Amino acid sequence: MAQDTLTPSTAAPDASAAEAPVVDIRGLWTAFGTPPRQVVVHQDLALRIARGEILSLVGGSGTGKTVLLRQMLGLEVPTRGEVEVLGEPASQMGRRGASSRVGMLFQHGALFSAFSVLDNIAFALRELKTLPTALARDVAMVKLQMVGLKAQDGAKMPADLSGGMVKRVALARALAMDPPLLLLDEPTAGLDPSASDDFCELLRSLHQELGLTVVMVTHDLDTLFALSTRVAVLADKRVITSGPPAEVATFDHPFTRTYFQGERGRRAVVELPPAPPSAPADNRTH
Repeated sequence: MAQDTLTPSTAAPDASAAEAPVVDIRGLWTAFGTPPRQVVVHQDLALRIARGEILSLVGGSGTGKTVLLRQMLGLEVPTRGEVEVLGEPASQMGRRGASSRVGMLFQHGALFSAFSVLDNIAFALRELKTLPTALARDVAMVKLQMVGLKAQDGAKMPADLSGGMVKRVALARALAMDPPLLLLDEPTAGLDPSASDDFCELLRSLHQELGLTVVMVTHDLDTLFALSTRVAVLADKRVITSGPPAEVATFDHPFTRTYFQGERGRRAVVELPPAPPSAPADNRTH
């Protein structure tokens, strides 16, 4: 990875969208370390995500895809630039604000091993004291069933769950506070093809029923083409292109040629299903 030091941005501002984006990233720099050993991951990166989109972030290792998710959640603060979620700086949302605005499905579920399934789902509701304990438990039960699990599964411990069930419980927990924005980090990683297809169908259904905006990091081409209304490619420390999956797959860049135009990529494009409905995208990339 090339090592750059921070220099002021000279990029001209873009015109604002007709409708305020759910996520608005402007002039983003993310750097680790200090000069002369400073490593810049994002350099003057810009991206807008419209309401109702399912946006997939793809890029090679070290391009900062998961870092971007964590910045949207307010868990990490960029070196420079703005990350706004629903019109508010992500870094200033606080725990209560973040939980009510953004749900996060971590790659391996990140369930609390000492808590039952139901207590995992109800954790944010209880921790933030948004509801009485009994009502929080009722809400958690509704979320449990919303992701296709049975009421009796609520008493199970994480160690007793299959990989697919862990993903569903983690998804129910992410949606416990009814956030309008859902972040997914490798949502189908570790699942067999059948379980992956089922989980994609669940995500597609919830996206439509709940009116969610979804941002997803995935390396799995089948998942990407099954769900995405738009794909943004991270390379050269910025978003080099974004658009519908089939369009981005033909973009001429070393990463996209390797990622999309290999055997698996060509097969996924051929089998590409009709895109789910979405709000018009703001295609600003940099």
